[in-house]
Amino acid sequence: MTETRPEIEPTRDGRFRDWLFEGLAHRNQKLAGPHKRPEEHEHQPWWKVMCLTGVDYFSTLGYQPGIAALAAGVVSPVATVVLVLLTLLGALPVYRRVARESPYGQGSLSMLEKLLPRWRGKLLVLFLLGFVATDFIITVTLSAADASAHLLENPFTPNVLHGHQVLVTLVLVALLGVVFLVGFTEAIGVAVGLVAVYLALNAVVVAVSVARVVAAPHLVVDWRNLLLAQQGSPAAVVAIALLVFPKLALGLSGFETGVAVMPLVRGVDRDGRPAMRLRIRNTRKLLVTAALIMSVFLISSSFTTTLLIPQQEFQPGGRANGRALAYLAHEELGSAFGTVYDLSTIGILWFAGASALAGLLNIVPRYLPRYGMAPDWTRAMRPLVLVFTAIAFVITVIFGADVDAQGGAYATGVLVLISSAAVAVTLSAGRERARAGSTAPATARTVLYGAIAVVFLYTTAANIVERPDGVKIATFFIVAIVVTSLVSRATRSTELRVTTVEMDPLAREFVHGAAGDRLRIIANEPDARDEREYREKEREQRTHHDIPDRDPVLFVEVTVRDASEFESTVVVTGEQRFGYRILRAESASVPNGIAAVLLHIRDELGVLPHVYFAWIEGNPVLALLRYLVFGGGDIAPLTREVIRRAEPDPERRPRVHVG
Repeated sequence: MTETRPEIEPTRDGRFRDWLFEGLAHRNQKLAGPHKRPEEHEHQPWWKVMCLTGVDYFSTLGYQPGIAALAAGVVSPVATVVLVLLTLLGALPVYRRVARESPYGQGSLSMLEKLLPRWRGKLLVLFLLGFVATDFIITVTLSAADASAHLLENPFTPNVLHGHQVLVTLVLVALLGVVFLVGFTEAIGVAVGLVAVYLALNAVVVAVSVARVVAAPHLVVDWRNLLLAQQGSPAAVVAIALLVFPKLALGLSGFETGVAVMPLVRGVDRDGRPAMRLRIRNTRKLLVTAALIMSVFLISSSFTTTLLIPQQEFQPGGRANGRALAYLAHEELGSAFGTVYDLSTIGILWFAGASALAGLLNIVPRYLPRYGMAPDWTRAMRPLVLVFTAIAFVITVIFGADVDAQGGAYATGVLVLISSAAVAVTLSAGRERARAGSTAPATARTVLYGAIAVVFLYTTAANIVERPDGVKIATFFIVAIVVTSLVSRATRSTELRVTTVEMDPLAREFVHGAAGDRLRIIANEPDARDEREYREKEREQRTHHDIPDRDPVLFVEVTVRDASEFESTVVVTGEQRFGYRILRAESASVPNGIAAVLLHIRDELGVLPHVYFAWIEGNPVLALLRYLVFGGGDIAPLTREVIRRAEPDPERRPRVHVG
């Protein structure tokens, strides 16, 4: 048996390019529409995917107790209880509903896009993608920065590393990018091990700390007396907790990524066939389990760290600043265990960016390329990993790998996304109530989701007022995304954006009947569509282009269905009015629709069609803007440009005539 080899070996650059864009065609097919499903070998048990999102969610234990104590002081345990109640009674119900309505990982963005169709919906998505980028990118940089802080604070760390937190953070971010370049499945395997070890070590630290508090009940008494002395009454304590708990919003991270990576969750029936209801149910298991685990750890860690750690140690420069549980691990269990705990914390904080990268790799290809607002290579995973890693490098350098400086932006991104999800779920429940009638259960659900949305909107507003730097960072991402997206849309506007052309039997009959030495088609902008319109249009084009009266002509009419869509399928239907034969179609833009129909006719009949236009009067710049926004504009030159870009051989291009 002989082995066949290619005549030309691929170059090293060629092999690298193939590796970089490996799977792009498959990903295009997979993301082409909501009816496409990922291959089953990419699916994972829900508990493994929970670990992938959990490296973000659970890793906040590395800094959440310290941030809570710094922000709320002795009120921290009460404020944490408020946060947990909001998690279980607010965020969890909202995202259980989001999982039901976006089983392909679209999340709340998709729900809001449907509520505002056309350009309004797409601009809203671009706006929210700015906060998605803020949340997910800052997750990468903040977690890596905190991991480097834990590393440098450990007593066994070599002195040569001290004072180089930015460099250490950049190395951790780069290593995270390498993991994703190697393969996505490997990232999930790493996450499972990190989460299992980290939660086990935290359970030990919390259990030992709780035992210490139980053995010294005066600690609780002293804390209660100090609390009442500072606030005056239990009612005042609750009021203060309600005011300060927005500062603890980092403990809500993880829900958006939980639904963003939902396509990875396995859902198959007993026969091994994909079953969406099972994927939804498994994702809900993921969300509930993660929320319950995190709630237990948040309350216990906040309570024990507040009682066992002196308040001055939480201040900047203190040994518990940003690492309260690590402080207890060293104090209660010794340096050896504390070092093991530090290593585990460093590992999970470093890998916390994995869930953020996984979310971005799922969300970005679902929106920007489909809108035409990003190059097609953004559907591939590896180039996106390189882009996101580079952005994380820049953010790390700008903020000097400072955890506190990035906390406001992180909380803002998290809260805006949860608030948008709550609003989307409320509107969705309201529509469901309208369709089903004003039944008591439907009304109650709508009111409940509305109340949750109000609470999250308040929390978001309070956080923005307290830490406006988060909005500033998000605004940078929003402006960058919107500007680059619109520029990309403009530069790609003359691509052939029609995926397929389908002709009904009558349209095909018209085309074959008119085909002769020359197939002549007159482009017509439908107006009154009466006999006079077609008669005058035909007379005008025959006169301007010297078309003999004996030569048959067809009319082509393309109407714009939704100019905000980038790609579309064109269905051509034949219609006969007043003796004139008309090819009617809908497309995202008129020039693209006409060009696609002409190229399809050329391929089907093997002849070059000739299309005839009339010049459009007016400012060409305004015509170009009308094309970009409304899909119209100066049709003739744009149609010719679309054909030129789609067909590199001039001899095979349909002929465009303008008179």
